[in-house]
Amino acid sequence: QLQLVESGGGLVQPGGSLRLSCAASGFTLDYYAICWFRLAPGKEREGVSCITSSDGSTHYADSVKGRFTISRDNAKNTVYLQMNSLKPEDTAVYYCAAGEEYYVGSYYWAPNAYDYWGPGTPVTVSS
Repeated sequence: QLQLVESGGGLVQPGGSLRLSCAASGFTLDYYAICWFRLAPGKEREGVSCITSSDGSTHYADSVKGRFTISRDNAKNTVYLQMNSLKPEDTAVYYCAAGEEYYVGSYYWAPNAYDYWGPGTPVTVSS
């Protein structure tokens, strides 16, 4: 019954923008650290951006810093990833993951720290 579902992916031209959504059901995100990961063909899974529940602290990979913004809306039980100035290198399937914040701790970039994953939403940046 615990599910995460991503949406908002699609095809966009370089320099364009997309907003990804991660909606939770069966549980509330208030007590979870949420992290966006992405997986591109031939590359390792990469942590993109994370947000905590305790203090709302945000974290970004160097490759997206200044271009992406993560936020949460507790009333909607949803986490967002606003992606601006998109580059072809951003092309990947984007996954939303949730883990109990106590367990995740400072290891928010570690995929195995998260128990709940969405099915992913593809993002293609191409002209």
